Order: sequence, then C-alpha cells, then structure tokens
Amino acid sequence: MKTILLLFVFLLIGSSLNAQVEYSSNSQFLKSAPIFSIDAASYKSSKEGKTRIDFFIQVPYANIQFVKKGNEFLASYNITLTFYAEDKSRIIFESIWKEKLSAESFEETNSTDNFNISYKFFDLTPGKYNLKCTVEDSDSRKSTSREFPLNIREIVDSLDLSDLLLVTDVIKDSLGESIVPNVARMVTNKTTELSVYLEIYSNKNQLAYIDFTMKDIKNGKNFNQLSPQELKKGINKVIHTFTKTDFVVSDYSIIAVLKDSDWKEIKRTEKTFISKIFGVPSGISDLDKAIDQMLYIASPEQLDDIKDSKNYDEKLNRFLAFWESKKPNQNSQENPVMYEYYRRIDYASKTFKGLGEGWRSDMGMIYVTFGPPNNVDRHPIDAYSKPYEVWEYYDINRSFVFTDNTGFGDYRLVNPDFSRWPGYRN
Repeated sequence: MKTILLLFVFLLIGSSLNAQVEYSSNSQFLKSAPIFSIDAASYKSSKEGKTRIDFFIQVPYANIQFVKKGNEFLASYNITLTFYAEDKSRIIFESIWKEKLSAESFEETNSTDNFNISYKFFDLTPGKYNLKCTVEDSDSRKSTSREFPLNIREIVDSLDLSDLLLVTDVIKDSLGESIVPNVARMVTNKTTELSVYLEIYSNKNQLAYIDFTMKDIKNGKNFNQLSPQELKKGINKVIHTFTKTDFVVSDYSIIAVLKDSDWKEIKRTEKTFISKIFGVPSGISDLDKAIDQMLYIASPEQLDDIKDSKNYDEKLNRFLAFWESKKPNQNSQENPVMYEYYRRIDYASKTFKGLGEGWRSDMGMIYVTFGPPNNVDRHPIDAYSKPYEVWEYYDINRSFVFTDNTGFGDYRLVNPDFSRWPGYRN
C-alpha cells in the first residue's frame, strides 16, 4: 500500500497535474476542454420594447492552455453565444468574440484563484429562448458547451425590479462604485457576508420595500431582512449585504420581493447559489463521500481516524489536515495534489461507470492512482476474444489489461492485485 501511495504523489507532482484527458499519445499530458461558469441578469433597456440582458462568462486560468512566449505565458479562447427560438427550430442570432490572456509565471497559469470574466450585453425582445454558450481553447481547439432555457421578461416603467446578481466585491473609486460579479454563484463556509446587486425602476419618487429571504434549501432554514427604499424617478441601484451568513455545505437561494408603500407585492426575483468547504474542490458537496473516495491515497488506518471523529467539525478538520500533509508547497495556499486527485475522481465517475460508481471500478482505480495512460490499445470487437483494452504507462514501464466479460462495458483488470488497493470494491 505504501508503494502505491508514494507513486501516486510522485506522478502527481512530476508531470500530470494538468491531465484531464483519458490518455495522451505522448509523455506530455494535455488539458481537457475548458470549464467555465456563466450567469445572466435582465435589466431595463434604453430601447423601447426591449429588455437588456447582461452575460458574464468566467473561465479559470487553470482550464486554458497557456504557451510560453519569451518571458510570459499567453493563451486565448473563443466564446460563442447562440440564441435559439424556444423550440430550437431556428437561430435568432449569434455573437462570437475572442479573449486573450497573459501570465508572468507557470504557477499563475495553474492557480485556481486566477480567472477571466467576459462581459457582454444584448437588447432583446422579451420572450422565451434557448441559449447555447461555447468556450473553445484556441491552442488545443477543445471546446465545452452548455445549453439552457432563457426567459427574458418585460420590465415596466411604473414600478419594477431587475434580476439579482451575486457580488464578490464592490470597488469604490473617484468614479463611483463598480461591482465584481460572483459568476460561479459559490460561497464557502468561511464567507462572512454576501452581497447582491439589483435595480429598481420607478416612474416617480416613492417609498417601497424589498423583502430579502435567504433559503438554505437542503436544511430548510430561512433568513429574512427587510430593506426600505426611498426611490427616485428612474433607475435606483441597490447593493444589499447579508451579514449573518453561517454557510454550511448546501444549496441556497436568495429571493427579493418588491413591495409598494401599502405592502402590496409588485414583483419578485430569485437567484440560486451553492456553498462549499473552503480550500477544497467545488465538486465536493458531501464530506462523507469525499472521505470514502480517499481510499486510493489514504491508508485504512488514516481513513478510520477521520471517520471516527466525534462530530462534523472534527471530521472536517482531520480531512483538511490529511490533505494539508500532501501539499507540495506549504507556503502556498494552493493544494494541487488535492485538486488533481478529486479531478481524477470526478473524471472516473463520469467516464468509467460500468455496473457501479466509476471511481470504484477497475479502470477508475487505475486512472485515479496513475493518471491518464500514455497510450490506450482498444479492442472492442475481436473474433477470438472478449472486448479488452490495454493501458500503457511509459514512465513507470507498466501496462494494465482490462476485459469486458459481461458485454455491458464493465471492464475488469486481468490478474488484479487487490491487496494493493484494499476496500476499493466495497
């Protein structure tokens, strides 16, 4: 067991930190298609009969392929927004643009804290659309797309409300206030306050109220705050901050209800977001499951120690302490070993499903432990044998053979040494 754990860490730190593909044809691991976050909010348009909709697309540096040129690292990617009719029968219009990035160091290109936010707005006729957003890495030519319905509502002059936008930061300078949107719509258990931005539209000076409710969806808890508003004729910009947060790992929503001076409800809008554990990958939403998934890097004794904790806080602290011990640079806030491990877990879960959870499968076990193979020799149809694959790892001079004995895509290791990965089949 000790040999495997050390080998995993060696491979992780050595050359495969950015591996996100099933295999590479050479010794250089390539990044997968870029991962991105997108958020949108509707506002009153200056054009009659239209609604302005703002789009924010956030792409982490770590998900884009940078190329060193001279003393800096350069990258670029294309963003395509395609607006379809509700039934997807036709394209309404399409917008394409390029984003260019530069970084001074390799560490900067791989930091999970660095990202680029693109901003575009469009004046559209209110109605129902389907939106497709595609981000394509210019260097690798790999792309990722997301599709979702888009309901653009009409915003009236008399008394109305824009959509909500979560705010990461408010920057104040000589020109006034500007906001940094929380495009990923994510907070952590260490977040002490959360701000939202919205606009109120009024055709006269008047008193109104906004009833804010923050809902912990999983645990059924609500937190309410009432905000009186002395409105002026025109556009009224509002930044509201929740100060009593106490976020736990859960799904949340913020509901803003606009009421007139007689407490009559005029309009409501809602924005959802999630809370995660500070310092851990965003994909971890269940601590107990994340601990179970550590069986390829932690010893049975280490896992038992974490699981035997007296309460949630102690379990979380022991979990974080384990991963802190694996951090290659104790002076850095980044923990590439942890992020790469759970990236592999996520990839294995999605790719090697078989007859159970992908990360528990034989292919998942090998992929998580050794990373993507340098070469894959596939034999899905063979007249003289059952379907099989051979994974080759040049750096460690090893290959693994998997056979599908059932015909249902459940590939199993040929002659596996189960003792080296205790409990992976449980």
